Amino acid sequence: MPVVTEKEMFSCLIWMFVLLCSSLTDENSIRDADIFPPSPEIERGSTLKLFCILGKRYTPQRNASHIIWKLNHELIARENYNIVNETVSSITIHNFTYSKAHVKCFTKYLGKEQLLIHTEVKSGFPPDTPRNISCVYYFEVELTCTWTSGRETNLTTNYTLYRKMIPEERMTFPKTEASCQSKTESCSFYYPDTPYSSSFCFQVKAENVLGKASSDCVPIPMEKIEKFEPPEILSVKKITGIRQLLTVTWKMPEKIVPSQDLNCQVQYRNMYSNSLEFVTVALNSAEKTGSCNLTGLWDSTEYSVAVRCVSIMSKLWSEWSRGITARTEEKAPSEKVDLWRVIGSSHSDGNRCVHLMWKPLNSFPASGRILGYKIQYSPENNVVLKTTNISTGNKTILHLNKEAYIVSVAAYNSAGNSPEAILRIPSTDEKTSQMIETARTFTTNEEVVVEWIASEPEVTEYVVEWYEEVETNPFGRLWQYVSNSTNWKTNKKHFKPFICYNISVYPLYGNKVAAPYSIQTFVQEKEPSEGPVADTGIPGKNEITIKWNEISKDKRNGLIKNYTIFYKPEDGKELNETVNSDVLQYRLKSLQANTQYTVHIMASNGAGGTRGEPKTFKTLKFNKEDIIFIALPVGLSMVFLLGLWITCILKKHTFKKVCWPDIPNPAESIAVEWPLDPSMTNSFLKSEAKIIDSENISVLEPSEGSQEGLSLMNCENHVPECDDINTKGMNCVNKNIPYNEENGAVKCFSPYVITDQDVRSKRHLAWILARETQPTEMLEEDLCDSQKPSIKNEENDNQEVLNLEDFGEKALFNPYLKNSVKTREFLISENLPEHSRNEPKTQTAVLPQQNVTGQSYVTLDMFRLATSH
Repeated sequence: MPVVTEKEMFSCLIWMFVLLCSSLTDENSIRDADIFPPSPEIERGSTLKLFCILGKRYTPQRNASHIIWKLNHELIARENYNIVNETVSSITIHNFTYSKAHVKCFTKYLGKEQLLIHTEVKSGFPPDTPRNISCVYYFEVELTCTWTSGRETNLTTNYTLYRKMIPEERMTFPKTEASCQSKTESCSFYYPDTPYSSSFCFQVKAENVLGKASSDCVPIPMEKIEKFEPPEILSVKKITGIRQLLTVTWKMPEKIVPSQDLNCQVQYRNMYSNSLEFVTVALNSAEKTGSCNLTGLWDSTEYSVAVRCVSIMSKLWSEWSRGITARTEEKAPSEKVDLWRVIGSSHSDGNRCVHLMWKPLNSFPASGRILGYKIQYSPENNVVLKTTNISTGNKTILHLNKEAYIVSVAAYNSAGNSPEAILRIPSTDEKTSQMIETARTFTTNEEVVVEWIASEPEVTEYVVEWYEEVETNPFGRLWQYVSNSTNWKTNKKHFKPFICYNISVYPLYGNKVAAPYSIQTFVQEKEPSEGPVADTGIPGKNEITIKWNEISKDKRNGLIKNYTIFYKPEDGKELNETVNSDVLQYRLKSLQANTQYTVHIMASNGAGGTRGEPKTFKTLKFNKEDIIFIALPVGLSMVFLLGLWITCILKKHTFKKVCWPDIPNPAESIAVEWPLDPSMTNSFLKSEAKIIDSENISVLEPSEGSQEGLSLMNCENHVPECDDINTKGMNCVNKNIPYNEENGAVKCFSPYVITDQDVRSKRHLAWILARETQPTEMLEEDLCDSQKPSIKNEENDNQEVLNLEDFGEKALFNPYLKNSVKTREFLISENLPEHSRNEPKTQTAVLPQQNVTGQSYVTLDMFRLATSH
């Protein structure tokens, strides 16, 4: 439990007495609620005790038990409450550390809180003893003293400054002569309450509700603390014809202690430097003005001048006077201007624009204020034709012809001209030499460095020129001269990040400029802002040419080192090819035929790469060679077929005779009516193995009703009379054979010749193919039975008889026969009955080869019709 001091206990008793008395007063004399003490100020860390009193309006419904307390917005615990009586409640807060807080008194009735009253409580500290008393005396104006109060009390503190006279007897206390009140750490005595004496001491007393403290009385002589008002500068002038000198004149203040000498101090500095220079000037009390000369100054330089003064007895200087600026005498500029040029392209007539530019003179100290620049130029071979221009800026444009020119620029001021800076402009057809073999650039943490190697060691001066690649204004270029060195350094702040710069190094020899060596650089890089857009063009079967354009310069963000082509087949693995930065197209090979690909291009610089938008393409199924290999045989085949077709059209009769000769159809023969009985047919062809040994082959008699007869000749008797059995048109010489010139000669064919063509058209014979061949003898018997009358008649007329053996030896196979020796094809007549038509159309018979040389197999196909009338 905190210890309660006697002082606190006494204070509580007083407050309780006041509250008791107030409760006994008339009810009209008290408010609805009250709080004691109002707005208390206590020492920080001590105990706070407050009382809340209910008015008559709240009783008897409510009493002190309904009172609650809050500190700021937080409810105070009830263990800190104390009920004094029915209308008074108190609160006790130990170790109160708030610098400022609000304590509120509420009544809580039927669950509702109602604010009765509140007060502000402050805590602080008692004042410390004031220290460091000092005073300033302005003669016949005021006396002001200041001090330090020590720790902040956080409470309202009053200060009292006492000015006391020190008696001659040191043992007695000083006598108070005057005092002043203040709530701050300074206090002033004003004229006329400002006597001038050296026997004063000063004391400060501080007091607040928690206590008070007083300093010692500090003796301060008045002459030691005297301070003047600042003097007034009347003029700062330069003297014509005298360089590096300024004269300063000032006036002393009026209110100063009489009969005291003074010291004045002149301060000056040039406007190009922050260093200060001082000159001290002594004055007596009778002088009202002062002056001095400032020497050793820079030519044509502006200076700022101020003055202050002090009594020789005082330790306090006056404030500085208001500063005045002035410029020293000018001289002609001593430095050349920093001159450079950019030569434009020449026109068809040889005229060109030359952009001249120069930097302001940077000589230190400056020679004077530059009034302008004098530009002179003339043809190199005719200096008489000199032209002079005046410019107040630092650039100009000259319009020159194709000749070489000498150009000079000089700055001038009121004192004269600077030395001339001279450049030679070469003629349009002049070839400048290349004196720099190679150059490179790199960056460090703070600098950009350019190094080069010169092929001519006698060249000792160079010009380094740099500008943004996208800069089109020649006057936007920067340059710097380099002497006796083959490297150049500059701060990075002269370059922008992510911007490409062109840097050129020009060797200088005399007034001539050699050919430059140029390179590009970025002081800081990042990935390109965008990638190249691929143009796929027309794909082939296994290859395609990819083209792309360069990225725009403002989006490269670095030097492009290479391009990478990424391509990926559908559902396949991504592949890539990398090419140099100067390649803008590439042929992809070994691609899959008839496959869709996705391709995109990535541009890479030193900081990374950025891919462009993807494009798709599909390779072809066939390339040109494949189409040629396919089309050529097809075309040739079509040409061949077309030629063959045309040939067939033109030679169809010849081809028909060779490939498809006319074969007689026995079914259309009128020589004999072949039996329609299948059994007879079978018997007719049954014997294939036997040789036809009939002695005579009879000629059929003409049928009844036929006006012209058919003669069947014995071929044994008439074959010799045929010229050739294989010739075209064998004529029979036997006179017994009917011959009609109109119907054509009867051609002799082996072994039979059938005539009477008119009768053939009327009678349609059918040849019936038997399933089983019958013996040859049956065939002979059938033939002989049907031809006996004719044979007999023929024997009477003919003298020669052709034996079968002779026929077999001389008979040759007709190449026009459709059926071979081993195969026969029988045609069925359209007039045959239906049952016979359904019989097999072909039958193969194998001829026996029983050691019979030259046997002939005679078929009915060997008959040929002949007409005789």
